[in-house]
Amino acid sequence: MITLQINGQSHTVDAPAGMPLLWVLRDLLGLVGTKFGCGVGQCGACTVLMDGKAVQSCQVRVGSVGARAITTIEAIGATPAGAKLQQAWQDIAVAQCGYCQSGQIMAATALLSRTPNPSDADIDEAMGGNICRCGTYVRIREAIKTAAQAGV
Repeated sequence: MITLQINGQSHTVDAPAGMPLLWVLRDLLGLVGTKFGCGVGQCGACTVLMDGKAVQSCQVRVGSVGARAITTIEAIGATPAGAKLQQAWQDIAVAQCGYCQSGQIMAATALLSRTPNPSDADIDEAMGGNICRCGTYVRIREAIKTAAQAGV
């Protein structure tokens, strides 16, 4: 049995220590906003926050999480940066197919939480691990800048 702190709540799961956090979130806890994309840490669809840092949950073994706080897309709107980003995403109509968007928002939230007024280079670095198959990168950048201007 492993106890995790997810979205401000304690969850105890019966999972092998080597199971990817992604599968615990989706299959054991029903938090399906975190998406499976590639399974090898290259696409970013599974991005969550671990103690505020963006991590790819397909690459994190649940046994290594310990007491660190996990935040998923289901709770990101409760954070100042997440709420501003979600609003900007809607206002600018960032999503096309939408599959990558939860991972994109999670990575952008981590960025704005540590760099409230990011440069283009900051955005490129923070978002580099998140692939959008539809190519909405221009709108993603615009939404990040819009949220930053709104005062995260």
